[in-house]
Amino acid sequence: MTRVQNRRARAGGGEPDDCVRACAVHSGKLVGSLDRRRTELAEQLRKLLVVSSTSQPAASAPAGAGALLKRAVKGAATPASGISNELLDALLAVANKALECGYDDELDLALVISDTVLAQRKNSRAGWRLRARLLEALGDEDGAVEAYERYVALTDDDGFGVRARIAGLRMASEKERELLALLRRQCPRATDFARGPATEVWAEGLAAHALGDWTEAEPRLVGALLRLAEEDAPVADRQELLSQYLDLRTAVPGADLPELTEALALYAEQRRSRMRGPVTDPTNGGVRWISLGEFRNQVAGKSICLIANSGRVGSSSMGAEIDDYDLVVRFNSYKIDPKHTGTRTDIHATIHKHGFNWDKQVTTRLVFGGISGDWKWSLRNRLVPGAQTCLGDESLRWPVRNIGKLGADVWSGIPTTGFNMLWLLDFLDVSPTLDLIGFDFYESGAYRVQEAMKLAITSVHEYTSEKEWVMQRAQRVTDMRISLR
Repeated sequence: MTRVQNRRARAGGGEPDDCVRACAVHSGKLVGSLDRRRTELAEQLRKLLVVSSTSQPAASAPAGAGALLKRAVKGAATPASGISNELLDALLAVANKALECGYDDELDLALVISDTVLAQRKNSRAGWRLRARLLEALGDEDGAVEAYERYVALTDDDGFGVRARIAGLRMASEKERELLALLRRQCPRATDFARGPATEVWAEGLAAHALGDWTEAEPRLVGALLRLAEEDAPVADRQELLSQYLDLRTAVPGADLPELTEALALYAEQRRSRMRGPVTDPTNGGVRWISLGEFRNQVAGKSICLIANSGRVGSSSMGAEIDDYDLVVRFNSYKIDPKHTGTRTDIHATIHKHGFNWDKQVTTRLVFGGISGDWKWSLRNRLVPGAQTCLGDESLRWPVRNIGKLGADVWSGIPTTGFNMLWLLDFLDVSPTLDLIGFDFYESGAYRVQEAMKLAITSVHEYTSEKEWVMQRAQRVTDMRISLR
């Protein structure tokens, strides 16, 4: 029985009432937790229980302590599936937070939710992506690839870069097999120790190494690695021991340098593939990196409009007016409808966390992110070669915080992509026209590409504060246009 099967047998799952009951029980376990990730999970669990209790009018709900759970599965929104859309979204939000926690109890909870979602909605894209990420966390790469492939088969817009993830996992698995085959050839005696329990054989190898006997230590260490691969042990366990083995081997006096280099190269390649997938064009189509000063020169003297991803824009009939500006700026998961939105996108400003529209041709792409390492990872993994002529460098990574020096003590919320872009253009102050089209701060709902419509309008941003900042600087305001210049 695999690790995932053991967890599933222990945790149960599949029926909505059992799933909500498990969430209610887990919520009680988190009371008083000081762990930030678990605190965020507790908040999502609270929201889930509220949704489950209101998915059916109280008057028609069964009385007693079980009412909360029974309402969750008797909502009228989708009786055929046994789970309402609202409950589905709430369950997915809980599972994603549980997955971020990464602890065993939370992974068990995410597995229960994953089983339930896919039992009720067999073609749920979000459900299959959740399953794939969960299987990755549990070390089942083959299962993760299968789940990712189910997700890809259900979508036309790979905004999360899943195809690249699949390619990376497959390449990593292949390179790991090549590495183990190489170690078997380099240390033939290892096969003598690849039959016993891997943990015991590994401990014997470490003991021999501690005594300074590498001749006896190495075949046991490699044998344990081969055994782990045969047992299909979790990826994290295999990677940890591979790393330890190579560290020990590197420190051995008189080691065969060409053989060691070959092993290290394969190890590094499979690690890189897991982290970022294949990189077919490291120069990203010869993109030109631009700094703050170079971006200033790009926009100087130009009329600029910033187009909101709002429902108001989607029915505006302003397409021709929008295309008349010198520069058109769009955000994140923008959607194009020529009659209403116009056709041009000169500058695409996006948060680094997802890949919506990164394949759309633009002159300049500015990718925003608060943490430098995460920002760089996203650029390596999500940037599409040839889809942009210019790319903002790290001087343009987080304008409000890094250029404006507005820390959390001044601006407590995480600045939105739109606010970072608007703040930057206002700060540069070189554009004679600076208009915001359709900015109602989501009062009219979101207008995005289909793949992004399920994304929640997150509460980590201070929309009220951003609106106040805009209106304080507005020169003219109409129903559709806010002019800052």
